[in-house]
Amino acid sequence: MIPAYASLPERIWYYVFRIGCGLILLFLVIPILVIIPLSFNSDSFLIYPMSGFSLRWYEEFFFSDTWIHALKNSLIVAPFATLLAMVFGTLASIGLTRVDFPGKALVTAILISPMVVPVVIVGVATYLVFAPIGLSGSYLGLILVHAALGVPFVVTTVSATLQGFDYNLVRAAASLGANPLTAFFRVTLPLVAPGVISGGLFAFGISFDEVVVTLFLASPEQTTLPRQMFSGIRENISPAIAAVATILTLFAVLMLLALEWLRGRSERLRSGG
Repeated sequence: MIPAYASLPERIWYYVFRIGCGLILLFLVIPILVIIPLSFNSDSFLIYPMSGFSLRWYEEFFFSDTWIHALKNSLIVAPFATLLAMVFGTLASIGLTRVDFPGKALVTAILISPMVVPVVIVGVATYLVFAPIGLSGSYLGLILVHAALGVPFVVTTVSATLQGFDYNLVRAAASLGANPLTAFFRVTLPLVAPGVISGGLFAFGISFDEVVVTLFLASPEQTTLPRQMFSGIRENISPAIAAVATILTLFAVLMLLALEWLRGRSERLRSGG
């Protein structure tokens, strides 16, 4: 709420700023909202006005061998990549926050570099490395690259959670006879679990949505859902793509709700509530 003592320019700025933010948000959201009604269009083209309502494109997605095969590949790659990203990202975060050593800033920069390096460069580089050793065109190659793309998000979220972590709890566990592994699973991990899960959700979303690296590394047998959508847009724009986009949008909203719940839980743990 605007303070009662605010001057006229401050009041004007208050409303102008919020209207501007609302217009920017609307500009970003409208393209997503526009595609959702088209997924229920009975026409065979992505056009407005719609001639009728139909679920035929959702039926095509769920009963098409091509789409289901792509979905299965995404559900194979993304969970394993997420698991690897969570394990390595959590261990890296704990090591970086607990110990000071020469070159720590450099190591941190290398770990988070996949967030800032263009994905095309990552795709070309990994193809040049993986092709000679036979990992190109394999599930293992895709999983490893997707995990590397997800690690920075796990490192970021877990490191943020560890900023308020009291390591005296670990020392107390050690004084009671717990070995380092037991102290990690019984003390450290439960307290940083919201950050680990949040990073895992980000890593899963990145892997599930990745298309550029997949174009370089995946064979036709490893076609994932985003790659199939990309191929469909290039070859034949079918409203089934709108149905898939709507499903993925709903999935992204659920992920955001889960992240918000985890953020609230992490704050309650920090405050002792």
